[in-house]
Amino acid sequence: MKKNAGVLFLFILLGWLTGTWIAKVLLPVKALSFLTASTMIRWSPEAQLDIINYDINIEIKLSLLGLTGMITAVWLYRRL
Repeated sequence: MKKNAGVLFLFILLGWLTGTWIAKVLLPVKALSFLTASTMIRWSPEAQLDIINYDINIEIKLSLLGLTGMITAVWLYRRL
């Protein structure tokens, strides 16, 4: 498989998604609450120019398991 930035981005995205799904499944387990607790990162750029107005809301939900999934994905990518 040819390594490039697109494949790395796909691996990281899938690792993040997998980690988040695992965190969602483990949410009822109280002993693992430090792994499943998530933080919302928000960024809202906006501009009101003469000819165009825009307002973009970007929200990223990050948990420790999601971060672990991304690190595992990078490790798997490097092993290819």
